[in-house]
Parts: sequence; structure tokens; C-alpha cells
Amino acid sequence: MSKRHASRREFLARAAAGAGAVAGAGLAGEAAAGSQEQHTDTSAPAAAQPRAGGQGHGAFFNHDEAATVATLTERLMPGAPGKPGARDAGVLNYIDLALAGAYADLQDFYRRGLAQLDEHCRKTHNASFVQLRAAQQDDVIRALEQGQAAAFTWPTAQEFFNTIRTHTMEGMFADPIYGGNKDFAGWRLVGFPGAQAVFTPADMQSRQAFTRAPIIGLQAQARKS
Repeated sequence: MSKRHASRREFLARAAAGAGAVAGAGLAGEAAAGSQEQHTDTSAPAAAQPRAGGQGHGAFFNHDEAATVATLTERLMPGAPGKPGARDAGVLNYIDLALAGAYADLQDFYRRGLAQLDEHCRKTHNASFVQLRAAQQDDVIRALEQGQAAAFTWPTAQEFFNTIRTHTMEGMFADPIYGGNKDFAGWRLVGFPGAQAVFTPADMQSRQAFTRAPIIGLQAQARKS
């Protein structure tokens, strides 16, 4: 994994660890910032049942869209030995379910953004995003982040990048009940304990990441009530 991607995943992990809403779905309010008002809802998606393995799609994305989102989110939050990435955490499943539910007003935003991404990649590299080499994919991501992808009109390249980055963080670190954070992959990465019934005095005083099992999510809490 490149130094750029190592620093990127460290930035996202630190941001998640410091976010007060890490146990919920909404980690940042920047999604679609500056775009038309009807396309800027970033509220948490309603609880959804993830598909088997947490890697599925079909609630909203077609096959090609799903492949692009899976590849793009993995480049944003790449896995490494012993450290889960977007694929491991089921980020695709999270975004797919969210767009079929509480983020339904962002469906056109995503459809147009993915179409423009494909146009940009074919014009600059003569191939789709998923067909590019890793270094080329990073160049495309950099162009999105810096607003230098000329194929984008609405959403703009930066709006699309900011939104999918935010949703990648949500899929990594939201409660698994929303379809991502498979097997608490994101929480284990940042040492977040979930909804523990009891914290000991030693837990409260410790400055180390929480590691004691089990990590508990909303689904387990719901079964108890």
C-alpha cells in the first residue's frame, strides 16, 4: 500500500475515532456540500438488514455501478494486513441500502456522479475506473478531490468526492445494523467499544483502545429489549 493510501486510511481512522457520532450512521455533515439543497440530506439511514456477507448490492446499484463504488471506496479506505478496508467492512452494502432508503434523495446525485466518473475515466485513460491500474485510480481520485475532472457538471467533482468519502466513513464506522461495519471491522480498527453494558473504573481511566470482547451494537441491544 502506498504512503498516500497509508496516510489516507490513518486520516479517516483518526477522524472516526474522534467523531462523537461514530456509533450512529452520520459521521460528517459535509456530504454533497454546496450542491443543490434537495440533494444534500446526510441524515442517518434507517436501520436495514444487510445482505449475506455484507458485500451485496441490488437494492439500488446495478452491477457496473456496484463494481465502481466498491473499487472507489476501497481506494479511499484501503485494507492492509491486519487492518480492514472498505471491502472488508461491507461499505458497498451500506451505501446501496442507504440509497434505497433514507438517502433516496441522493439517487440521482449518485447516478449522475458515477456516469460522469465513467466519462472522465474513458476520456483521460480510455477505460472505466475499475479497469484502471491502482496508480491511475489514485490520479482520478486526486482529480475529483481537487475539482479537476472536467467531465463533471452536476454534481461537481468535489461534491461527488466529498459525498462518497463521507459515506465510506459511515459504512466503515456506523453501527452494523445499517449494513456496514461488518463484524465490527471499523470499530475494532479504532478501538471503539460499542454499547457496553458496564465500563469498569480501569476502562474509564485507560487511554488505550478498547479491546475487551464483546463489542456490542444496536442489533444485540434490540434483542434484549
